[in-house]
Amino acid sequence: MTEEFRAAFQRVLDTAASQAPGFPEAVHDVFRLSSQVPREELAIALETLTPVLGDSEPHAGVAADLSVLAGALVESGAPAGQVGLEVLRQLGSYGQAAVAFLHAWEKTGGGPLPAPNDVGEVEEARVEQVLGDNAPLATVGWWTSLRYGLAAKAMLGDSGVRAAVRADPGALHELGQIVQALSTRLSEFGETAELLRMSEVDRLLVLDRASWRGFRVAFDGLSDNFQLHTLLADALIGKEGHRLPGTRPDPRWVAASLDAAVDPLADVVRGEWDLVGGDGTWVGNEACPGDVPLVDGERVLVLEPQSLLHSWRAGRRHPHVPGSLTVLAELHPDEAAAWWARVHPAGSVRHPQAPAIENDDTGAHRRPPTHFGVAAHFAEVDSGPMSAPFAALDPHLDAPGGELSASFEDITINPGAGAGFPDSPASLFDPPARPPEPADDAEDEPDDFTVPAAWSGALTPTAPGTDDPAEFPGSLSEPPLDEPLWRDPRPLPDPGADVRPANAPAADDPSVIAPVADDPRDTPRDTPLPPGARLLPPMPPGVSDGSTWAPHWKWPMGPPGR
Repeated sequence: MTEEFRAAFQRVLDTAASQAPGFPEAVHDVFRLSSQVPREELAIALETLTPVLGDSEPHAGVAADLSVLAGALVESGAPAGQVGLEVLRQLGSYGQAAVAFLHAWEKTGGGPLPAPNDVGEVEEARVEQVLGDNAPLATVGWWTSLRYGLAAKAMLGDSGVRAAVRADPGALHELGQIVQALSTRLSEFGETAELLRMSEVDRLLVLDRASWRGFRVAFDGLSDNFQLHTLLADALIGKEGHRLPGTRPDPRWVAASLDAAVDPLADVVRGEWDLVGGDGTWVGNEACPGDVPLVDGERVLVLEPQSLLHSWRAGRRHPHVPGSLTVLAELHPDEAAAWWARVHPAGSVRHPQAPAIENDDTGAHRRPPTHFGVAAHFAEVDSGPMSAPFAALDPHLDAPGGELSASFEDITINPGAGAGFPDSPASLFDPPARPPEPADDAEDEPDDFTVPAAWSGALTPTAPGTDDPAEFPGSLSEPPLDEPLWRDPRPLPDPGADVRPANAPAADDPSVIAPVADDPRDTPRDTPLPPGARLLPPMPPGVSDGSTWAPHWKWPMGPPGR
């Protein structure tokens, strides 16, 4: 099978260079065989494809189809390497032309756009009124846009490509403008735009208000702050982390934010903090790490006590992209104190939907009611066209991963033609233990973090003509009344078993003179009692036994009679 794959790939290279008629058939043979050969073979094939793809750029149909082929090989597990950056560079070039086509189309009357694969001479003649001699290139840019979008989405799933793009902020910004403009007309570019945003930031300075400590963290593959919030809680809270106060996240939530599938028995994540920028602006979970503002040249995120309780669905917005987060170093107390002097004061920033703070007769702040926030997606802005060159990729960033997505095989090659909360409720009442003070002789460790090795997961791009939106993990709205936030895991007692309190004297103890006071289970059997009263211990002193009572972790109550 390996020899057959090599022969088919060689035919692709030969027919691409000569524009021979056998090119589409050779490309389909490579698609078919790519899932049956080792990843090492795919990596070799991609390496030989890079110069051919660059030479084929003037031949738009061939270059676009080679880009799709390269994306399929990356999804099969090959590291994207230099071919990934070449695809993004060509997307910047042809994408700029496609955006020009869109603008010219609007200026000549607008109306429904032709599908990229259906654009032809009639549409070219129309935009020529605005673009003149540039109309042919703009039309070709729109014709190839869908294929370049699919290929770029696959390449940006590779962490090495994202790191190389991040290293060139100018190119990242320009390519982002092009992709955002195309995403307003082609849904396939929506995910590409989000993956580009994922490439923006890989480090943060995190300050924890409760402990007045600070940390520098590095991460990759985080598409939104829901994922960042979960991984920060795992890395920082408790003795397993860096001993910040709080409740540690369920390990299943953490696994789903890294590289595992969502566990349906633990698919609702409970938030721990309000996320606020170091300049006092609200950041929140709905945004992405790139939205954390800069303070004195560094992105600073402050973990504030929750002003509005919130939860969200576990998982990753882009399941084919693994996530990671590492604490690089804790700030020295002197450096942390200097940062705290620059950021907003405690309590000055609250959740935008949090209720107003009210004072009771004693002047103490009342506890806000339990509420669940609502997730939002990033606003998409139509921007003008620009070019996007990229620097060479660091060879140390290449690494294998993932499996083939069969959806690439649906592309027509036609060159030249047109829940659960495991914690006990007591953990919600107990005040957090005061964390130990950092050692006085702690030193600020040098920031020598290197970009983690690349990996690539399986991606299922949207096939041409498909406009079903992808489903991503969002937020949890107000919970249904028939799904309480917590259920007592203890089994109901056996009616025939002895359910006396553990500290009660034995029934046959001769020293027993009278039954335990006020315990309904010791009431004679012929005395009428409420149903189940013999099975339960008495209510705590001062607590009503009315049907409307419940601890706050049970609120809201169900309808009467439940």
